[in-house]
Amino acid sequence: MNLSEQPISIVGGGLAGSEAAFQLAEKGYRVHLYEMRPEKSTPAHKTGQLAELVCSNSFGSIANHAAPGQLKWEAERLGSKVPEWAWKAYVPAGQALGIDRELFAREVTEAIKAHPNIQVIAQEVKSLEEIPRPAIIATGPLTSEPLAQSLLKHFGNEFLYFFDAIAPIVDADSIDREIAWVGDRWGKGTGDYLNCPLTKDEYYNLIEEIKKSEKVEAKDFEKDTPFFEGCMPIEEIVRRGDETLRFGPLSPKGLFHPVTDKIAYAVVQLRKENKAGTSYNLVGFQTKMKYPEQKRVFSQIPGLKEAQFLKLGSIHRNMFINSTQKLNDDLSSKKDPLLFFAGQITGVEGYFESTCMGLLTSHFLHQKLQDQPMNKPPRESAMGSLLYALTGEEKGDFQPTNINFGLFPPLNVKAKKRDKRDMHIQRAREHFSAWLSNYEPFTQTQQFVEKKAHELQQARL
Repeated sequence: MNLSEQPISIVGGGLAGSEAAFQLAEKGYRVHLYEMRPEKSTPAHKTGQLAELVCSNSFGSIANHAAPGQLKWEAERLGSKVPEWAWKAYVPAGQALGIDRELFAREVTEAIKAHPNIQVIAQEVKSLEEIPRPAIIATGPLTSEPLAQSLLKHFGNEFLYFFDAIAPIVDADSIDREIAWVGDRWGKGTGDYLNCPLTKDEYYNLIEEIKKSEKVEAKDFEKDTPFFEGCMPIEEIVRRGDETLRFGPLSPKGLFHPVTDKIAYAVVQLRKENKAGTSYNLVGFQTKMKYPEQKRVFSQIPGLKEAQFLKLGSIHRNMFINSTQKLNDDLSSKKDPLLFFAGQITGVEGYFESTCMGLLTSHFLHQKLQDQPMNKPPRESAMGSLLYALTGEEKGDFQPTNINFGLFPPLNVKAKKRDKRDMHIQRAREHFSAWLSNYEPFTQTQQFVEKKAHELQQARL
């Protein structure tokens, strides 16, 4: 295909859409990026910026021994642009890649709008018929109703749904620093979290208050919609047992008080929301409580008695495609080979997982337009395993997934959990590096990312 021919249409300016747009533009394609915001918003977005982060401000672990860390390692070497933007907006968060939401969205928006091959079109796409092919749909789980109906017509049966939730954010100056103390689990990190310790009585009192709080009632059509396990409302966690929170997001493990050197019965952690550290979000406190109840209940957490809530938690209904049945290996529709899908709408969950689907889709579309055979990452890699979870085999109970070691091919060896984890990483890197040696990445961000990773590592030592 002549690169000067029909522009590539990308619908949705989130992480996946922005990544795909930049990748293809760098290759010389003309890109039309459609984003309906700010003309029309969603239940979760607040601005009209591209790549606005709505649920959390964390891209997950960057640790070398973790599956999310391996996914980033691979994406960086494949030329992903998002890590470069992310490091420019980096907020210290222990072994996670924390992001200043506003700075990050500004970085992405400016880079996309400044690219000579990208035209951003502020318009809601209401039908697949409106979009010239080739096209990528990256509208995410909050796809507008008209386009969702068009997709329903295209695929021929019901989509799948799940609930997602957002945690509250508090003003840093309103946190009682006489009670909340700075520290990371096992001392790993650079003091990026505030910790609110709870005694046994305070913990069980909090559990009871969560139980009896007034919640937002689901509408009739939403009542059978499941919650995503990776972003479960705190009320749903409590329903599984009074001790569940203490062995989940409120686990005190590895959090030693700097004065007493003791571990509390439970700990509520607060993570920086921006570079300046002017606000913090309550880690694991996604909620469906009514707004007044959130203030009442969460103000009972030690250190948050006078907390000023800058943003309260909420839940929203998400949509995704049954990709195992509806999409080809290259993430194109089985009914239309020039209609591709990327991001959370494909059934991945997580900011960086969505980014990687945008990255892969841009590669696959390029290969198709150049009449090249499909060249997907090896099954043993994190990226290959994530892709396989979406398109490798049909599943009747398909659910959104984060990257995790359970997606990797079995090792078929007897070893301790930690040793198996290291084996997964080693095998993934060997296979991915061998594959990459015969594959030219789109952009050259690797040196930048490795430099930033090295600087971060040095800061921790």
